[in-house]
Amino acid sequence: MTMTSLSLPAGFNASAVTVPRHLTPVTDQGDECAAAEAGLRPQQVATIWRHVRGLYRTGMNPAIALCLRRRGQVFLDRTLGYADAGQQRLLTTDTPICLFSASKAVTAMLVHHLAERGELDLDRPVCHYIPEYGAMGKHRTTLMHVLTHRAGVPRIHEPVAAEDLFDYERIMTLLCRAKPENPGRQQAYHAITAGFVLGEVIRRVTGESIDALLDRVIRRPMGMRYFTYGLREPAVAPAENAVTGLQLPPVNAFLTHAVGAPLEEVVGLSNDPRFLDATIPAGNLYATAEEACRFFQMLLDDGRYQDQQLFRPETVRFATGRAATKGGRLDRTLMVPLAFSPGFMLGARALSLYGPGTSNAFGHLGFISIYCWADRDRDLSGALLTTGKAALGRHFPALLKLQMAINRHTA
Repeated sequence: MTMTSLSLPAGFNASAVTVPRHLTPVTDQGDECAAAEAGLRPQQVATIWRHVRGLYRTGMNPAIALCLRRRGQVFLDRTLGYADAGQQRLLTTDTPICLFSASKAVTAMLVHHLAERGELDLDRPVCHYIPEYGAMGKHRTTLMHVLTHRAGVPRIHEPVAAEDLFDYERIMTLLCRAKPENPGRQQAYHAITAGFVLGEVIRRVTGESIDALLDRVIRRPMGMRYFTYGLREPAVAPAENAVTGLQLPPVNAFLTHAVGAPLEEVVGLSNDPRFLDATIPAGNLYATAEEACRFFQMLLDDGRYQDQQLFRPETVRFATGRAATKGGRLDRTLMVPLAFSPGFMLGARALSLYGPGTSNAFGHLGFISIYCWADRDRDLSGALLTTGKAALGRHFPALLKLQMAINRHTA
């Protein structure tokens, strides 16, 4: 059920979801430790949760899931809202949600796993592994260029229909014959394209799909129920996504430039049953907030999960560090200063995706307001998963307050 403003000029639209007066009936809670086990006071956890409730009350998200770990302990794992547009199904801590572009961090670590094992070399050209990719001047494009969004193919310029996203062979054909823009010299966020390239490299090198590698290297060793590209459990219904916020033509034009389609089309695709059957390495990994947080906690622990060393510490430090790049720069797709490691969006001392004072944070943003990250200075890992897709809306002040509350109370 939605509420739509009618006071805007023609062509403009603003939408919000109906927020219940009492939030306890639409709240679910997972297993949480006592605040003291995470080095916190109960009031600090309560303050963070109050800000989550404030974010939900803006009406920009049908559902919100947040999981936070400090010192390796889950001190907050809760959800708010409904998993479907008809408000018939509550979101629970066990409901899978699409991570969208936060999937890129997982795909990157699978590539780093193969590099760690000597099965591929990040400094080699992509065409060493996919010979046909070397066409149109891409013969010098390396895997490092792809991982750091410097491959020069942030989007496909040929006509692409929404259905092409589900046609793997067509996408790869278009990418192989694409002409790059300043490859190796200019950072421009690759919203979808780089993921397909990395997935194909994995297939050529290992002889198995990226899904099989994910299952073998991360999902099964970490005991994840979901954590898959797509969602092929017929009995499980994921959270649906919804268009909310202020819809302005310039915003849709920017999103079309950045991700290849306007907001409503992207959201519609994400709710298409075919999206659940597809493998989109850059954008359709499904997980609970706790599973996403668990993955980032493993990285925070230098690749170790319980008694298993999934990645070497030096691999994790390289994948999440600044040494492989030249630091912050203006991203030519997103048009904001943003530093990438080989696979992750990095924090900063001042302006940062993860709030101020996050110089040693790493993670990834997912379609507008999904955040999965870890912060070494705070010994913190987290996943904030939201189902409202609002490029502009009244939720941004509340989101900023939540970020600042998390950082302040876990410092």
